[in-house]
Formats: sequence, structure tokens, C-alpha cells
Amino acid sequence: MSTEPLTAERILEATEEVLRRYGPAKATVVDVARVLGVSHGSVYRHFRTKSALREAVTKRWLSRTEIALARVISDNERESGPAKLREWLLTLFDAKRHKAGDDPELFATFSVLARESSEVVDAHLTELTDQLTRIIEEGVRAGEFATPDPGASAGAVFAATARFHDPGYAPEWRKPTIDAEFDAVAALLLRGLRA
Repeated sequence: MSTEPLTAERILEATEEVLRRYGPAKATVVDVARVLGVSHGSVYRHFRTKSALREAVTKRWLSRTEIALARVISDNERESGPAKLREWLLTLFDAKRHKAGDDPELFATFSVLARESSEVVDAHLTELTDQLTRIIEEGVRAGEFATPDPGASAGAVFAATARFHDPGYAPEWRKPTIDAEFDAVAALLLRGLRA
């Protein structure tokens, strides 16, 4: 048995390891407990069901991207709206592309888990759209963007760039022309938003 205190964070780390090893169809709470050196009942004390554990690990995985994107907004307070928006979109694309390329097994696993955790995914998409809305609102206040409805514009920008962040497009992210295609779409969107 492990001597370290069993925390939700340790359980989530072990769950990622188990998911990477066995995939979502074969991974069990017993496997997670075995990695941690505890009984499966100990895991259930932190996460009442296997579904709750899978939702928590999915939320944790998605929140990493949210945090990186929030950093773009806060770290670049003096940047112009267009520069900040482009950097945010590029950060989102790079985060998704790295997840797909650096750890394809875990990326595939989380793509399955995301389909199971629609509420978690919906909250993630809402957070991303809210971040975009804040960037566009800042640009409107600075006179850099002209839009009567920043929220609607944020939704349109997010939809227009889906090819660069929706996991369904992951196979295209390896194409040699994908960066030029991203640049063209970003430039078009920024021209459309400018005051």
C-alpha cells in the first residue's frame, strides 16, 4: 500500500496513466487503484462512480487548455485586440495540435471521453467562447474592432476556426500547408472585425 495521502489529483494522474495504457474501453477503477496501491473503494471515496472519475479526468484535461488561453489574455494586457485575438487562436491551435501529436493514444482516449461527458465539454466550449468574447469586447472598447454583438462575433470566430481546434480535424493538422491555412483564416477574421 502507498504511504502518500490519496488525493483527487493523484487519482486523476493515475487515471490518465491507466487510460493511456488500456484505453477507455478497458480501463477500470480497479486498474487505477492498483496503480495507486490502494483498494478500489478508496478511489470511490473520492469519485462516487466510474463515470464521475471519467468526467473529472476529462475536465482536468480540458482545463489545461483553458488555463493556457486565459494566460494569453492576462499576460498580453497591453497588446492590441487583433494581436491578442490572433495569439489566442494560435495558442488554441497549438495546444490541440500538440495534444494530438505528442500523445496520440491519450488524445484518442480523451476524444472518446469528451463524447461521453457532454456537460463537461459544453462548459469547456462556453469558457472558450467567453474568453473570445472578452478579447473582442476589449478590442471594441479600444476602437480596434467594430461589432454590435461581441458575443455573437466570438461564436462566429470560434465556429470559423473549428478546423484548427475541433478534434475531428486532427488528421489535417499534420498537413504541411496547415500553418499557412491557419494564417489565412486568422487574417480574414481579423479584417472582418476591424473598426
